[in-house]
Amino acid sequence: MVRLVVVRLNRYLSACGICSRREADRLIGEGRVKVNGKVITQLGVSVDPSRDKVEVDGTQAAAPSQGVAFAMYKPRGILTTCRDPFGRKTVMDLLSERKVTFPRRLYPVGRLDKESEGLLLITDDGELANLVMHPRYRIEKEYVVEVVGVPDRRALEALGNGVDIGGYKSSPARVKVVGRHEAGAVLQLTMCEGKKREIRLMCKAVGHPVVRLKRTRIGPLALGDMKPGEVRKLGIAEIEAIKQMAMGVGRNENHE
Repeated sequence: MVRLVVVRLNRYLSACGICSRREADRLIGEGRVKVNGKVITQLGVSVDPSRDKVEVDGTQAAAPSQGVAFAMYKPRGILTTCRDPFGRKTVMDLLSERKVTFPRRLYPVGRLDKESEGLLLITDDGELANLVMHPRYRIEKEYVVEVVGVPDRRALEALGNGVDIGGYKSSPARVKVVGRHEAGAVLQLTMCEGKKREIRLMCKAVGHPVVRLKRTRIGPLALGDMKPGEVRKLGIAEIEAIKQMAMGVGRNENHE
């Protein structure tokens, strides 16, 4: 069992695999959640999973069990979302094709835009998803990025320090040139944040648009020799390694 003491209600619902934290906030605001028979509409309420009875739409939330997670090599041309209103193919469609099913709700963690490829986590574990996505926990994401032209020292320093990408400054990154391709350079870029199309916007801002982008690592988890479209279930030790890395950072920040 997942060991929880007193946690925010939205986090508990996410850990139960019912919905994301944001969706949980919406359900709470609509009066669809009860704690010990009382309708809760106020955000920020905490519960003790060992004592409190939590219901959503009249059904008791099942206590969270050990989460499951899958590593996927997301191919280019596939959307990183649970469903698409226009019927375009998503990573969840890819899971179905691979006969990957699980009783609880699975969802992709983090962003990889349609034309990007590489390592993607798909899980029902709300805690794992939050630790990977939230910048506070500083889980590194590593990318191999093919760009037009060869960035000079000034461009690399700008990428490393953060550049203006339309209203805000990009996150700092570690960047180095690791090779060449016919149109320019191959960069290795490592950062802890990943806003929508951030790397593409960063490279464009310094005059070197992205030709191809592949994520090769999330924290201690590497893409390795996985092939496009391949999916594998993570072992408990792999999931715990990611959580321990994130929680270690969180503990260090709390003591600073």
